[in-house]
Amino acid sequence: MHAITLTEFGSPDVMEWTEVPDPHPGRGQVVVDVAATAINRADLMQRQGNYPPPPGASEIMGLECSGVISELGEGVHDWKVGDRVCALLAGGGYAEQVVVPSAQLFPIPGELDLHAAAALPEVASTVWSNLVMYGGMRSGQVLLIHGGGSGIGTHAIQVAKAFGVTVAVTAGSTYKLDFCRTLGADITIDYKNQDFVEVLRSETDGHGADLILDNMGAKYLQPNVNALAMDGTLITIGMQGGVKGELNFGALLGKRGTIHAAGLRGRPETGPSSKANIVSDMTARLWPMISEGQISPIIHAEIPITDAALGHRMLDAEDTIGKVILRVQ
Repeated sequence: MHAITLTEFGSPDVMEWTEVPDPHPGRGQVVVDVAATAINRADLMQRQGNYPPPPGASEIMGLECSGVISELGEGVHDWKVGDRVCALLAGGGYAEQVVVPSAQLFPIPGELDLHAAAALPEVASTVWSNLVMYGGMRSGQVLLIHGGGSGIGTHAIQVAKAFGVTVAVTAGSTYKLDFCRTLGADITIDYKNQDFVEVLRSETDGHGADLILDNMGAKYLQPNVNALAMDGTLITIGMQGGVKGELNFGALLGKRGTIHAAGLRGRPETGPSSKANIVSDMTARLWPMISEGQISPIIHAEIPITDAALGHRMLDAEDTIGKVILRVQ
C-alpha cells in the first residue's frame, strides 16, 4: 500500500507518498480501506518531532479515518467485511489501509458522507470524553472554549448547545467569531484585543465558567483559574501556550476549583478510561444527534492526501475554520 511517511522531522515538505508494507490484523482488529483521514494539530507536532506515537502504535501519522472494512482479525464478530465505518486511531490514518482495534470503530452516522465522517472520531472523542464523561456537562452551565474556530471548538459548541449550555468562545478574528455565533455561541471574545476573563465575567453577571476547554496550557493557566466559577473545572487538552506555568493555589482553593488534564492518543484500548469506553458511550449517546443532523462536522477543505503538505499549512492558517480532510479514495 501507499502511505505518507517522513523523510525527516521538519516542515510540511518532509512528507512524501511512498510504498510501505501492507498491514495485517491481529486478534480483535480489522483492516480498513481508508477513504479519508483528517488533519489534527497532533499530526503537525509529530511531523516536527515533538509528539512521538505511543509504544506499539503505527509511526504513520493520522489519528482518525473513515473507510470500509476489508479484513477481519480473529475474534471480531460485531463487524463484517464491507461495513462503512470511521475510526479512532493511535496512528496510521495517512495511508491506503490501516489496522484498527474493533472497539475503536464507529458506524457512519445516518446519511453522513463517508469522507466527511473522517472529521469526527478524534475531535468528537476529545470533546465527549472531557466535557460529558468527565466534566458532567449539563443544562444551565457556562462553558468557555478556547480556539472556538478549531475542529474541536466547532464541534464542542454544537455539543454544548445540544446540552442546553451557555457557550463562550475565544478566537483571533471577527470572521471566526461570527462563524462561532452561527453554530450557537452566545459569548464571543477576541483574545487579541479583549481580556477573556473580564468579558466572560461581565457577560455572565460575575458567574464565570463552570467548565473551560483549554488548548493553551501554561499561558492561560492563571487566567483560566480566574475565569472559573465556584466549583468550576478547567480541562486542559493542549499545550499551544507552553508546558510550564505558575499557579496561585489560593485562587484555585478559594473557588473549590478543579484542574484536569487529559490526552486521548495514549489511552488504553480497553479497561478503565479506555478508548473503547469512550467509543461505546459516544455511539449510544452522541451518534444519534449526528444522525439527526443536530451536530455536523465543520470542514474547511477536502484535498487529496498527496497534497498533505498543503493540508498541514492550511491547518496553521489564520482563516481556517474546522477540519481539513485528506481524501485517499
